Amino acid sequence: MTARFVVTGTDTGIGKTVFAAALAGALNARYWKPVQSGLEGETDSDTVARLSGLPADHILPEAYRLFAPVSPHLSARLDGVEIDPAGLEPPACAGPLIIEGAGGLLVPLAKNTVFADVFARWRIPVILCARTSLGTINHTLLSIEALRSRDIPIRDVAFIGAENADTQATIAAIGQVNVLGRLPLLENLTSVTLRRVFRENFDIASLMEARA
Repeated sequence: MTARFVVTGTDTGIGKTVFAAALAGALNARYWKPVQSGLEGETDSDTVARLSGLPADHILPEAYRLFAPVSPHLSARLDGVEIDPAGLEPPACAGPLIIEGAGGLLVPLAKNTVFADVFARWRIPVILCARTSLGTINHTLLSIEALRSRDIPIRDVAFIGAENADTQATIAAIGQVNVLGRLPLLENLTSVTLRRVFRENFDIASLMEARA
């Protein structure tokens, strides 16, 4: 079966787009951001294109491109657009697919619909990105509960930031989740350095293994 993963986070701005770029590049995958909020400057798809080393046709077009850099439901309202969550379906493509959400699991897309509701319908394994800094235990365990309450399969947790062994071990034990690895923050962030550091800190082959 072709590998497909949803990359989501415990919060916004934690580095999940950089992680998604590294993961997509390592798997030579297609990348898809269903909803992009914020079009000034570099979008998440632009960032992945720059950092992943993937060919241009591996970056799939967003279903919604919204101008304001705010929650999708509000950005859509400001643009006079209505997001149809039921119409969001992963694109058919050859090879692995990496799908990146926006912000955290409970970010609203439309009235009474959050990203986690869409993920529950897809039932694609989720890789949950989490910070390693103060507050991440609470945020991460709440996110794990939100996933399990909707019966969304959790593939792994990926940490982003400085080493914090106790926090990482605590989340793994209490959350009963597998830790895929930790991506350190890079001062010199390029496609070359990201690829090298990702391979040093993550077991890419393990992602192809089936896991209950």
